[in-house]
Amino acid sequence: MRYAMVIDTLKCVGCSDCVVACQTENDVPIGYCRDWITETVNGAYPNIELELKSERCNHCDNAPCVRCCPTGASHQLDNGIVLVTGNECIGCGACIESCPYDARFQHPDGYVDKCTFCHHRLEKGQLPACVSVCPTKCMYFGDLDNPNSEVSQLLKNRKHKTLAPEAGTKPQVYYLI
Repeated sequence: MRYAMVIDTLKCVGCSDCVVACQTENDVPIGYCRDWITETVNGAYPNIELELKSERCNHCDNAPCVRCCPTGASHQLDNGIVLVTGNECIGCGACIESCPYDARFQHPDGYVDKCTFCHHRLEKGQLPACVSVCPTKCMYFGDLDNPNSEVSQLLKNRKHKTLAPEAGTKPQVYYLI
């Protein structure tokens, strides 16, 4: 199994319900976030296009944050999820600097924190909190190794992109465009 998230940028309205759900579910300190909404405007008046995206850790197959961690606190599970073991993290920030997605932050308790795809919910057969609350149902989550999964079918049948493909990280968050 290899987990991935697919986000339909044509359905996202930028409501930030995903951000609030993540903060609540994961007890993220006020002023910090594991996911966020970006707004990109392209073109010139009157031909302007607006793209809204929910962004987070991309749980990369080739994760520089895992390679540079001196303690092994940043690590990758067999299913592709990249995690940080807080009590093993020395807070050096090497992983923060190596992430091309700016997806990590220094938690006030001294360790580095980030999106976990709500690993604790997946273990109970639940979807990540952000996916479960999205009012426009623009977020999808599933197994890329299963060709019949919803995420595999969406990527097969829709034009999509990843963020910073030039970084060579092989991100597992995809955006339908």
